[in-house]
Amino acid sequence: MKDTVKTETSRRRFLKGGLVAGGAAVATLAAPQVSRAQTVKIKMQGAWPDANVFSDFAKQYVERVNKMSGGRMEIEYLPDGAVVKAFQIQDAVNDGVLDAGHHVTAYWYGKNKAASLFGTGPVFGADASQMMAWIQYGGGKELYDELIQDILGLNLVGFFAMPMPTQPLGWFKKQVNSIDDMKGLKWRTVGLAADVMQAAGVTVTQLPGGEIVPALERGVIDAFEFNNPTSDSQFGAQDVAKDYYLSSYHQAAEFFEIIFNKDLFDSLSPEQQAILEYAAEAANTANFGLAMDKYSADLQKLINDDGVTVHRTDTTILKAQLEAWDTVLADLNSDPYFKKVVDSQKAWSDRVAYYYLVNAADYKLAYDHYFPGKLPF
Repeated sequence: MKDTVKTETSRRRFLKGGLVAGGAAVATLAAPQVSRAQTVKIKMQGAWPDANVFSDFAKQYVERVNKMSGGRMEIEYLPDGAVVKAFQIQDAVNDGVLDAGHHVTAYWYGKNKAASLFGTGPVFGADASQMMAWIQYGGGKELYDELIQDILGLNLVGFFAMPMPTQPLGWFKKQVNSIDDMKGLKWRTVGLAADVMQAAGVTVTQLPGGEIVPALERGVIDAFEFNNPTSDSQFGAQDVAKDYYLSSYHQAAEFFEIIFNKDLFDSLSPEQQAILEYAAEAANTANFGLAMDKYSADLQKLINDDGVTVHRTDTTILKAQLEAWDTVLADLNSDPYFKKVVDSQKAWSDRVAYYYLVNAADYKLAYDHYFPGKLPF
């Protein structure tokens, strides 16, 4: 009898202790004891004016990082010119003047023309979404890291977001129905697109976005491209030109590059590093959704309210661009690294674009079925 009582007492003590321990475990799981004594503050500058939709895209990334980090990281976003000019962002982040930047690789392709392949490179049939997949799964990210850290020796870590829709040929004060109509015009672009259009016989000036419209007003340039109907209208393009040409091969697969000072990045915990990386993937979706909403609405506004005539770029101009790309690539492929990236993109496009083009529905046929006669081509 005594042994039975002793056993029961021990059992009760065990259960009581287990309940206390279990309760503590549940409390720990419910409210993890994460130290918030010190918040990592990150200063990021974009290459875009604050009133431009590109800054909205950057802020979507910042918002996701700040919320996912639960207060352990806080990115402060600054617009173009707050600390440095747009084309100086990479140097500023490399040197630690800024902690992070939001821009495009075409803005620093002067250091190595292969930089432009990660945003304003040739099109072998794959669009921006498919080329973003190349960065993620086709070896593109590893090639980018090789360029940044091994070839250029930069103190940077970078990620990509937002597969941009095809960028328009741009804004003109007169109609351009052939490549000959563009010759003699001083046309603004950036990156390898400058080399391509020069090879096609166009006079090219490279300017950051914020300087475009003032240059057009002063006659420094005669025509320009930037990116999309929303950004273009926010610059006031419709006030200085009325002919807007959509579709082009000069920049048909670009993305935002989000860079961090590598010393700062390496000082973060693996969890914080993962947040910075995977927030770019989250922003990818958010950016594209916002772009579809804004770009489509603003294109209609340009047509209906601002008297802009929208054209689809003539096929002869597109063919001239492809031939110009061939000329540029033939020259630049003499660099082994450049050729390695191009070969990787070409092999990816051969397989992925084949699948997409064979499989994709004829969306134009469907659009014409429900909205007959509305398309300008």
